[in-house]
Parts: sequence; C-alpha cells; structure tokens
Amino acid sequence: MLKDEDRIFTNIYGMQDRTLQGAQSRGHWDGTAKLIENGRDWIVDQMKASGLRGRGGAGFPTGLKWSFMPKGSDGRPHYLVVNADESEPGTCKDREIMRHDPHTLVEGCLIASFAMGAHAAYIYIRGEYIREREALQIAIDEAYDAGLLGKNAAGSGWDFDLYLAHGAGAYICGEETALIESLEGKKGMPRMKPPFPAGAGLYGCPTTVNNVESIAVVPTILRRGPEWFAGFGRPNNAGTKLFAISGHVNNPCVVEEAMSITFEELIEKHCGGIRGGWDNLKAVIPGGSSVPCIRGEHMREAIMDFDYLREQRSGLGTAAVIVMDKQTDIIKAIWRLAKFYKHESCGQCTPCREGTGWMMRVMDRLVTGDADPEEIDMLFDVTKQVEGHTICALGDAAAWPIQGLIRNFRDEIEDRIKAKRTGKLSAVAAE
Repeated sequence: MLKDEDRIFTNIYGMQDRTLQGAQSRGHWDGTAKLIENGRDWIVDQMKASGLRGRGGAGFPTGLKWSFMPKGSDGRPHYLVVNADESEPGTCKDREIMRHDPHTLVEGCLIASFAMGAHAAYIYIRGEYIREREALQIAIDEAYDAGLLGKNAAGSGWDFDLYLAHGAGAYICGEETALIESLEGKKGMPRMKPPFPAGAGLYGCPTTVNNVESIAVVPTILRRGPEWFAGFGRPNNAGTKLFAISGHVNNPCVVEEAMSITFEELIEKHCGGIRGGWDNLKAVIPGGSSVPCIRGEHMREAIMDFDYLREQRSGLGTAAVIVMDKQTDIIKAIWRLAKFYKHESCGQCTPCREGTGWMMRVMDRLVTGDADPEEIDMLFDVTKQVEGHTICALGDAAAWPIQGLIRNFRDEIEDRIKAKRTGKLSAVAAE
C-alpha cells in the first residue's frame, strides 16, 4: 500500500488549501528554475528513466513521446497541448487534479513545455467541466501574478504562456488529433496520421498532446528522482497511479495507489469491499468503458497494471474501475455503452459510422432476447470489421465492450434468447 509521503497528489480530496500558497506549502513550485536549468535533454532523459507511461489510456512511454519533438526550431513554434477532455465513461481522476490540486498541472506544463522547446501550452478542458475550469483558471492567474508564468517564468529565463480552452463536450475531442482540430476552431474530427502531431500538430507546428495526470506528475518525479518513481510497480509498469473506482463497491472513490497493486487490495483497502461480498462480484471493467470487461472470478487476483490486464484481453486504460455485482444486467450495461459510442462517433469513417449504429441495434434485441442465436456470432464478426479499420480508436472503443460481453457472458445472452422464445423471460430483463 502506498505511504502518504509517497503520494504525488497531496490534496486530491480538497481537504487543504488549493491556492498557490497552499500548493507551495506542500512542496510544489519548489526550485522549478533549478530543474529547468538542467536543460531539455536532462528532463527528457529523467522522464525516460522514470518509466512513466501515458496516463490517458494508451500507456505510451511519456519520455519517448517527448523525444519525438524536433531538437531545434525550423522557424515554427512548438506547442504542448494538455488533454483535459476526460470523457471516457467511468473516468473522473483528472477532474480531481484540476479541482483540488491544479498547481501540479500548471507547474508540470511549464517544465514539460520547456523540455519540448514550447513557449506556449494549451489545456483543452471538457465542456462539462465548469467548476474545474474556474479552479484551473484561478491557479493560472495566481501563477502569472507570482511571476511563475509569462516572461522569464519562475525565474528560469524561459518565456512561457499557458492558455485554457473550453471544449463543447464531445467524446471524440479526447482523441489527440480531433482535439487539435477543435482547438483550431474546426469540427472535432480525427486527422489521418502521419503526419503525427510531433511533425505537424496545432496550426501545423510540432506539438505534443499529453494527458493531465501525465503532465501533473512531472515536477514531483524530477524533484524526487526517476529511481523513486520507478520503484513502484512491476518493470515497465512504473509509478503511482490515480484509480477511479465506481459501481458496486461499498465506498466508491478516487485514490492514488502504486501501480501493480492487486485488485483485491485496491477494493478492500479503499472501497470497503464489494457490495454483498466477493461472491457477489459479477464483472469488472478495469480501465474505463472502452476496455473489455473481465469476469469477477478472474479479477480477484488481478494485478492492476498495463501488461497484466492486456494479457487478460482487457486493459488498464485510464484506470477507471467499474465494478458490477450479480444484480447487474450485464447485457443492458454493455448496450448502454454501445449506445454511447454510436452517439459519439464523428461519422468520418464508414466502418465506425455504420458499424456503431448496427451494433447498437443488434444489442437492442439482445437486451430483450428478441435476437436469433446466430446473431451473436454475426455481431462479434462485425466488431472485428470495425476494430482496427478506422482513423482513430473510437471504432476499437465501440467494438471491445461487445467483444468482452460475448467472450465472457455468451451463456447469458443465449439463455435470454431461449427464455424469450419459451415465454419465460422475466419482465425485469425485458424492460
């Protein structure tokens, strides 16, 4: 279990002062200029050594991503864009950072931008996050007033400006290139890659897009050293991580824990156990709604990190752990996700535009038991035609929950179809 002195986010529950003064009293903005003095290469090397992998879902090594940015300038400015469009259902970790510990993010933006040669950064915040935007804007204003942003930011000799851009609440804008399009004032539709953002991103300039949590942990990692951060978790799954646990646990919460903690320890220590006990656990979606569910009996011993969950044919994603007990209508739960992805598809790629609607309509019938048994395999086949055939990962996100359902709970789908045909289907399932 993570010790309190090892927590990066010391005010995640908002119990203390979130102002600049409060943040400084907890060790933030301490010697920022000294960190920057070490130079760009040093910062990138430290990030690589720490083993930090992107906290937005894909888990790409952060230091490596930064190193893709051009070393020198060809006349075009460089940009850092922070993805605060936390729209993945079940995910609410970045929200707590921006609400209660915003200075971790603001300081992280300065250091990360310097490491990539950027004099400006944009934080793209989700449309629904109104109070979070206010808290973040206050933190940015405080930093400007204290000389920590702007000309000669924090006395480092680096000029740096930070801008907050408010989205309009579209899930697709969480995809990095769609986010950039939206930031430029266009429709949020993903771009074809290459060119990747590091070559041509915001306004056609070299850009890196990072998740809020990935940027907010940077100053602490540099202060304490990459060895400290790499000391948590299994190899290749380093560091501490915010877990957002919701659903059928006795105490849903957002908590910072060491990577590679077991699912059982996470739930017992922080959530007071499963509602109705461990025997009542039916399924868990371990990383936000777009990763496949795992049956409850396979989750108890599960290790919460990128590699283990990938081996279980799921993923850590954003570490939004959605717990479902045996009272859950799992078919209806996955139907609800299918409905969400159909609604949020931007319509640019045919497999996703047509496939999400098609999959949702088959799921409609599976919920009520009005489908044919052959349609289960046909539905699985269609998810495979959508997955991997689109510009961005929304097609995959729509396909995976359904694949997880069919892989793990096929018997329930078949039973429901059978019950409907024999007239034994309960009114509850048919609602």
